[in-house]
Amino acid sequence: MEPHELHLDYGLVESILIPFIRNEIRKFGFRSVVLGLSGGIDSAVVCELAARALGADNVLALLMPYRSSSQESLVHAQLMVDRLGIRAEIMPVTDVVDAFFIKCPDANRLRRGNVMARSRMLCLYDVSARDGSLVLGTSNKTELLLGYGTMFGDMASAVNPIGDLYKTQLFGLASYLDIPAPLIEKKPSADLWEGQSDEADLGFSYEAVDRLLYMMLEERMDRETIFDKGIDPAFYQRVRGMVVRNQFKRMMPVIAKLSSRTPGIDFRYARDWQEVK
Repeated sequence: MEPHELHLDYGLVESILIPFIRNEIRKFGFRSVVLGLSGGIDSAVVCELAARALGADNVLALLMPYRSSSQESLVHAQLMVDRLGIRAEIMPVTDVVDAFFIKCPDANRLRRGNVMARSRMLCLYDVSARDGSLVLGTSNKTELLLGYGTMFGDMASAVNPIGDLYKTQLFGLASYLDIPAPLIEKKPSADLWEGQSDEADLGFSYEAVDRLLYMMLEERMDRETIFDKGIDPAFYQRVRGMVVRNQFKRMMPVIAKLSSRTPGIDFRYARDWQEVK
């Protein structure tokens, strides 16, 4: 369970996110979504919300294992497919990833993990083009703030309903939505290599970092106040450094401004290009 200050009214969260998904998908003329269903809690929550918002027939889940992926991940993903009655396709990424590294077999785990994540997003956007659907994102707030994700990989999407929910809040929402217990109870993992664990990669627990991030962002505490709350200064400096250093991952590519109407800066809304009738 998340710390008290992170606890939310999850009924209210659901009542906000379901119309959010429906409105954001439909306002540009789309009716359906595709998402990567990993067997983890984040994609399970997004899948559940999407099915409730759009109907099961309008949700397609892609299961995209690599040869070293855990079989348990496929089993857990299938639990959500069966629970919701949504459509699903299995698209292994092994051949794509291995072909990429033929000429550099000594590539480290970071490079291989990035290519796995981008290969999965390649599949998602190809299916998006095939079916005329939008890609639904599954990156949570903790991951986005820490930069714990791959640009144009798992961080890419057209619409992300959970990007303002900390990881510990995702556990609370998952319990509220009655997501199957095995998905909630398992250790969070991107399943990029055998035995991989998010918290082992990060070197701290989601509960600890979410508490600190909440103090920094939501409560806007200065460092002295944070230290008075018992936060280790070294931990604070490391987390703050990750948030600052990874700002570029949370932004659209920066465009040099040369005109009065720059995409992403002054020209942001579809209505700016609508014909006046």
